Parts: sequence; structure tokens; C-alpha cells
Amino acid sequence: MTISASAESDPSYAILDFSDLSGWQDDDHAAALTVFRNTCGDMRDPHWQTLCAVAGDVTDARAFFELFFRPVMITDGKDGLFTGYFEPELNGSPVPTTRYRYPVYEMPREARQTRPWMTRRGILTSGVMDGLGLEIAWVDDPVELFFLQIQGSGRIRYPDGSYIRVGYGGSNGHPYSSIGQELVRRGVYEPHQVSAQVIQNWVRRNPIEGEELLLTNDSYVFFREVSEVPADRGPLGAMNRSITTMRSIAIDPAYTPLGAPVWIEKQGENPLSRLMIAQDTGSAIKGAQRADIFIGTGDEAGRIAGRIKDPGRLVVLMPIQRAYALLPDATL
Repeated sequence: MTISASAESDPSYAILDFSDLSGWQDDDHAAALTVFRNTCGDMRDPHWQTLCAVAGDVTDARAFFELFFRPVMITDGKDGLFTGYFEPELNGSPVPTTRYRYPVYEMPREARQTRPWMTRRGILTSGVMDGLGLEIAWVDDPVELFFLQIQGSGRIRYPDGSYIRVGYGGSNGHPYSSIGQELVRRGVYEPHQVSAQVIQNWVRRNPIEGEELLLTNDSYVFFREVSEVPADRGPLGAMNRSITTMRSIAIDPAYTPLGAPVWIEKQGENPLSRLMIAQDTGSAIKGAQRADIFIGTGDEAGRIAGRIKDPGRLVVLMPIQRAYALLPDATL
């Protein structure tokens, strides 16, 4: 698998030493190796397949990574940015009621055939989804449904205590635009005040203006039911495998191969240096130094994720052959 250049900026590469990774020696490399094994078998490149086969018999995880990989710093001229995401839990119903009246949709065939398809406003106000039978469930809160779409997966808890799981099923093809930035543009908040919880509270306090605010994001995400995923496993990521709390990240696959180990050094109020695995993507995750950390499931994970917006850097661990193939554009 090759790392392609962004349409906005050609990437540059620097091959580092493991001694350049702050806190590397203190991490739980065995935990990262376990997560790596979960998805490396789905990587098609021969170099990755070879390392995946070797990983099955490894007893010294740190030695495995140091022996077969090289840390590669990939930059595109933009500063590093870490955010957090989580698996929401929504209240819902398998049938519509006066309380549960906001549908969670599967992706219609027309949306797959036409790119981009209708905007969020068109989907929700034109009646185009009526009568198609694509409702997976109905939920009671349009704001939580909006954030479910941002996260890309979640659980819906039914009144009888049972639940279903939904995963990303596609999008309408329009770019994501931040409603938090829109609130800043309107002068409602300063940039440092905006978080997921602040946005949710504002929309609920201002239901009419809030509904209109949500419609300013043209992007719309559809879902599919994935209830076969066991309750003790994380939601499905972009590799169609369960992701792991605090060991999986979403990245931009234009720069970082899905399935690759990635060393992160997140700064901010709660610094974090850890070996993660790139097992997910996101419409808002764009750039060589951009990553979204999977925090876990439920409201507390959501509160933690919503507060993360920190600088730092990420370094991709590449198979040795792949790393040195980048040398014409790299600095040693």
C-alpha cells in the first residue's frame, strides 16, 4: 500500500528513530500488538501481510515493532490536531411513537448512484425518504441523532431494555461542515468555548434556531444494523472490525494506511503518548497530522471525547521496506 499525496499539499517524510518517540519505552506494546492483530490480516499489501503473519507468534511486542518497523513522520504543512470520538447510546424504538419520531435511515439506492446526492436539508425536508422502508429505528432526540452521524456508529436502547447497534452505512457525498464553527461565525460563542456538550445544550435551548443550525451541515450519514457485534466489543471501524477503547484512532487514509500502528504524542490538559492502531476514518479527519482517538462507549466517554481538541504529532510505523522506499522524499 502506498501513501498518496493530498490534493491540497504534497506530503513530506522524515524517518525517525524509536528513541525520538517520547515515552516509547514506557508504553504497553503488547496491548497495541493485540489490537494490531485484529485487523492486520485485512491489509492487502504483501509487506503488511508478511508482518501480520510474524505478529501471530510474537512474545516480545516492543522488540517486534522495533525490529520490523521504522517510525515515519508524515507532514503536509498543517499543525497536528487530536480530537476524540465515542460510541453514543441513544434511546429509541423499533416503531415510531409520539416520543420516538426521528428516523435512523439506511442508505437509499439513489444516494449510492448519484454523488453527491441531496443535502441534509433536502433529505429531511423534501419527503424523499418517505415510503422507502429504510427506517432502522426511531430515536427521541434529533441532536443526539446528529451527533450519532458525526461519530458514525452507536447503540440504540429500546424501551424493553434491549438494544441494537448501528454502524456507518454511507453518506450523501457532501463535505462535513462544523456547526460549532458556524456558532462561532454567528458570534454566539468564542472558539475556545465550543464543545459537543455546549452545542447540544444550545440547540435544545433554542429548538427552532437549533433545527436550522443542524441543517447548515450538508453532510448526511446513513447507517446499517450491526447488532451481531458482541456487547463486550467495540463498534465497527472502517476496516469492518471492532475498534478498541484508547488503542484505535481514526486517520486520513490518504496519508496513513488503515491498519498501521501509529505513535501519538498528544499535548493539552491530559497529555497522552501511546501506540495506537489506525482502524477508522472520518469525514472530518483530513490531513497527515490529524487523528481522532476512540474514547469508548456511553455518556462519560462522550463527555471526555468532547473536550479533546489538542495539538501534538503522530508518527506512522511503516514496514522497513515501505519506510525506506520513501527516502527520495524523506529527510534522515
